[in-house]
Amino acid sequence: MHWLDRNNVTAPACLVAYQYPGHTWEDVSGESKIEIRTRLEEMQGRRCAYCEGPLDLLGQHIEHFRRKGNGHFPQLTFTWTNLYWSCDRADSCGHYKDRDAGAYDPDDLVDPCVDDPDQFFHFRSDGTINVRNGLSNDNRHRAEETLRVFNLNPLWGRLRNMRKAAVTPYLSMVDGAAGEFSPQELQEYFSDELAVAVASPFFTAIRHVLTEP
Repeated sequence: MHWLDRNNVTAPACLVAYQYPGHTWEDVSGESKIEIRTRLEEMQGRRCAYCEGPLDLLGQHIEHFRRKGNGHFPQLTFTWTNLYWSCDRADSCGHYKDRDAGAYDPDDLVDPCVDDPDQFFHFRSDGTINVRNGLSNDNRHRAEETLRVFNLNPLWGRLRNMRKAAVTPYLSMVDGAAGEFSPQELQEYFSDELAVAVASPFFTAIRHVLTEP
């Protein structure tokens, strides 16, 4: 999960045609969903908003951060700030949140357009995620709930393996550079590598491995 800047993206004009309670998500046309996905892609790239996995490989759906079903937040069904592009996997991210996470308070979740996930999480080279040290009790709870509700930090399985595979090519770069370059030279060297990798899946894990291993 990484910071996403919604302010730099124009909200889909089609959303004004749909209003709660007169419409439901099933009323949204295929053309409108294409427009929404196009705007989300401008914000996210072709990566899941939560796990940063490649949507072309993992499938995709338009995700409601606060659930749209009755008993939840149906009034936010067509609210632009409540929409993300999530992978289609059942074992993490949007589907897991809505189907398997159990009870949670959405106010406890880290919202990547509102909060900076870097302040909450540190991605490790083995594919796991640590909660940052030094957080307040409230923010530690939010970090832990976000990992749990989206199932972003399984001890084993697909997601951990994919993150580990993404960062592995960079580990030898870190090992090889240690002791051979000045801190300034290392910063310049890794800045070039990060500029190339910025659109890659699991970029936050790559960035953390290169800049704070």
